[in-house]
Amino acid sequence: MTLPTISILFVGEKNLLSLKSFLSYLRSIGCVRLSMKPGLHVDLSVYDVVITVNGSDKNDMLGILTRFVESGGGWVEINQSAKSPLPLLFGVRPRPLAATSELRVMFRNKDNPLAARMPEAIYIKQCSHGLERLTDEVQTILYADWRYQHIDMLVSRAFGDGNSAVAAFQDLDHPVLHRVLYRLMRQMAGHSIDSKPLGVGILGYAPSVGRYHGLGIESTSGLWFRGACDSNPKRQVQAREDFPHITTYKSAKELASDPELDVVIIATPPNTHAKLALQMMDSGKHVVCEKPLALNRKETTALVEMSNMRSVHLSCHQNRRWDVDYMAIKQAIGDGLIGDLFYMETFVGGFNHPCGYWHSHDVVSGGTAYDWGGHYLDWIVSLIPERITSVTGTRQNRVWHDVTNADQERVQIRFESGKEAEFIHSDIAAARKPKWYLLGTEGAIVGHWCDVTTYTIDPVVYFHRHDIPATEMPPDIVLYSRTSSGQITKQNLCLPDRLDYPFHANLADHLLLAEPIEAPLADSLKVVAILEAASRSAAKGGSVEVLDG
Repeated sequence: MTLPTISILFVGEKNLLSLKSFLSYLRSIGCVRLSMKPGLHVDLSVYDVVITVNGSDKNDMLGILTRFVESGGGWVEINQSAKSPLPLLFGVRPRPLAATSELRVMFRNKDNPLAARMPEAIYIKQCSHGLERLTDEVQTILYADWRYQHIDMLVSRAFGDGNSAVAAFQDLDHPVLHRVLYRLMRQMAGHSIDSKPLGVGILGYAPSVGRYHGLGIESTSGLWFRGACDSNPKRQVQAREDFPHITTYKSAKELASDPELDVVIIATPPNTHAKLALQMMDSGKHVVCEKPLALNRKETTALVEMSNMRSVHLSCHQNRRWDVDYMAIKQAIGDGLIGDLFYMETFVGGFNHPCGYWHSHDVVSGGTAYDWGGHYLDWIVSLIPERITSVTGTRQNRVWHDVTNADQERVQIRFESGKEAEFIHSDIAAARKPKWYLLGTEGAIVGHWCDVTTYTIDPVVYFHRHDIPATEMPPDIVLYSRTSSGQITKQNLCLPDRLDYPFHANLADHLLLAEPIEAPLADSLKVVAILEAASRSAAKGGSVEVLDG
């Protein structure tokens, strides 16, 4: 889990807008030590890589950086203009293009370790130039299509004992470029990024969740599906039928003792999460736990302490961070389309009899809000990343008396700045509220449920009806904006393409390369704190529970 630290020196203006997001990304990586200086009047021997921006043509810098590379250092030049000359050691020169355009950028070699778990192509705006190679020693990493030609956009070259690289992008806002450049700099620092795949085991093989994780692991380079454990012999058989090559284990102890397992995904009922996660981490395994991470803060505190003591990874399976409606809303808020978000509601449910499985038993599940709330509250703490000051919870027990969960639970959250959020899970809502309702200082976003029914033809009974659960269909997301004349306009937000198993790819990126985890552990801890406080409040009839952190 602990990867070697790389020390990077950025030479240039601290507030350079075109590189703001890239530098922020580097700061978010735990094993990167980033320094920023206006010049090279420092001891470069303490750095692995130096980044310059349109500054490599200065003679006073050129000599220092050339010696730095010759002695084993890495030099990355961000060349943002075709008018910025490049030293000969890079082996390329800027190549003007006829017009500014959106370019499709791809890896020259799809098997390059830098391309692992990356999209096949990305689209970059405002790239007005490329690079022309002057020597065969130059290796092309990224190229762009340009009028039926391939134009180099990111290249590298070995020079002396070190390496140099040039990126010909006017800005580096695209997150894939962040990751590619970070990986390239790890290589320049002498660290391999083509690691041995991590062996992964699943603890608790429910037919749906177990198979989902198995397929996610097998579709992700860098992960190896080693085995599954379940105390139910029938589920062991099912696991072997789904994945004939894996090993099955009869007990958690047996799984924990397998030296080929690096990571364990815990997919058992919530009341067992903490105990099993502690057992796996104490055995030296990285742990990913189904949501919620645990039932209370006492358990999460013990989990964090064990993770730190054993130096192993701990996170929660927050796969809905990649739901397309959430991603579209996050993008809209980030783009300032509704101004400052100050109030939001989320809702899930309907009027249906609860299931008879453990999901409806509060001793096992934690309660009604612990189920979908594990996802919806995670969305809330992500969209409003502020300190929570108080939580209020209420319950309704009016219809379904054959289960121990409440019929409806409401969780209200107040943040330090006065912002508010609310989550409702109801099994007695004959009329559903919108899935999303967000208010900002300049507009609003509403997400309306989308009900989809499909039919298949049957020559005997004519047809069969199939209802897709509304929770699995992207809702219609509507943006409301106020014009200067006071009118309210509305438009549907475009949704991004849905990705296949993005959580597992992000997990591999994090464990193998220390790239940031999309759903950080701190957010999952905050979700458990909210759930516990809401449960305590509901038991007291809706008291205001103050959180101490």
